[in-house]
Amino acid sequence: MKKVKVIKVGGAILENQSSLNSFLDRFANVEGNKVLVHGGGRQATDMAKRLGVETLMIEGRRVTDDSMLEIVTMVYGGLVNKTVVAKLQQRGINSVGLTGADMNIVRSVKRPPKNGVDYGNVGDVTNVDGRLLEKLIEMRVVAVVAPLTHDGQGHILNTNADTIAAEVAKSLSTSMDVTLIYCFEKSGVMTDPDEPSSVIEKITPSLFNELKSNGIITAGMIPKLENSFDALEKGVGKIRITSAENLEGGTLLTIE
Repeated sequence: MKKVKVIKVGGAILENQSSLNSFLDRFANVEGNKVLVHGGGRQATDMAKRLGVETLMIEGRRVTDDSMLEIVTMVYGGLVNKTVVAKLQQRGINSVGLTGADMNIVRSVKRPPKNGVDYGNVGDVTNVDGRLLEKLIEMRVVAVVAPLTHDGQGHILNTNADTIAAEVAKSLSTSMDVTLIYCFEKSGVMTDPDEPSSVIEKITPSLFNELKSNGIITAGMIPKLENSFDALEKGVGKIRITSAENLEGGTLLTIE
């Protein structure tokens, strides 16, 4: 089977031009087939502030009303996505920026209210067309995917970038050997976020449950790992959570 790496970048890496350029240098040097999925939540929050639009977060998730949808579409699908594409072209990596609506690659449904919370224009992924992504790979074109999906009824929906990365990886795993890499500013999954040497080298589902019950893994890292183990169960070959400076290091997730 052909191999492909699905790499998701987010956090502070995208905020700073120096860190973004350093990451893209490393991404450009990754050998073989690759797909890039990016976030951009902090830039969206900054843009909202500049435009006088209030940002509301509930349990780490953005409430996306109509005004916020306009901002995330502009920031994710425009500013961040096209900046990354232009910088990859500069590095000799032929790439194309995509939202889920482009080529109908990622469909979703609007998330229903849960526990009395209406997140607004937020999408839960229902389908990823891995065949079209494979065609881009065959053309040696790197897909750069923004965290926006569509519902098939003409509506763009804000969608978690970690989830999109996992769903893209699963869609490709039916015909390719997929490695999924989540990279951000930390060195991996850590027992102490302030101590770089506390990276956990390997996490299995049983260890994950233990770390979660002990309060070592908390907040946004919980859904990231839950999505990751689901992806492993559904065919993704290998998953790493690591820093943007060391794409082969960090924490390896395995179901074995």
